[in-house]
Amino acid sequence: MNQDVKNLTDDERISRIADHIGHIIELLGEDTAREGLIKTPARAAKALYYLTSGYRSDAAGTLSSALFEHEGSKVVTVRDIEFYSMCEHHILPFFGKISVAYVPGDKIVGLSKLARVVDICARKLQVQERLTREVADIVASTLGAKGVLVVCDAQHMCMKMRGVEKQESSTVTIDYNGVFADDPGLRRDTLETLRAK
Repeated sequence: MNQDVKNLTDDERISRIADHIGHIIELLGEDTAREGLIKTPARAAKALYYLTSGYRSDAAGTLSSALFEHEGSKVVTVRDIEFYSMCEHHILPFFGKISVAYVPGDKIVGLSKLARVVDICARKLQVQERLTREVADIVASTLGAKGVLVVCDAQHMCMKMRGVEKQESSTVTIDYNGVFADDPGLRRDTLETLRAK
């Protein structure tokens, strides 16, 4: 990142983004002085800055803030964590649900922190494959988990609004490490648990 950009405050960044969005709207053929568009560049800049807040957040630190001694379960699962992200190829939304399963080492984490990690990883320009892997890697490394399995099921507006325009399609990605990589039976049983309703 350019050093000048690194030194900007949040408000300065949003202001610069708004200027660029205004120019884009004009290049698309619209009049930014039209009543409905006067404040659009600023609103869009604030929305885009919020939707990319993962760049300014610490997923590992979020997990580390709620670690507890491990007692009990062999596998911990949190299913159907909803997320919203932005495709890095078209800057259009993709969204869906992520399920996380982990085999604890010495520590477990407060369950809401897994949802927060999903949000942090999703709120940047992303591809679904990397999002799935990032969640698995952060949970494994921060918790010292013996294994992590992550399933992501998402719909992509770049496939619905443009290109092939397939309205009912979804994409499923799976990433796993540790004991889930070493033990196919555990992996299969956990995937079945995550799919069960």
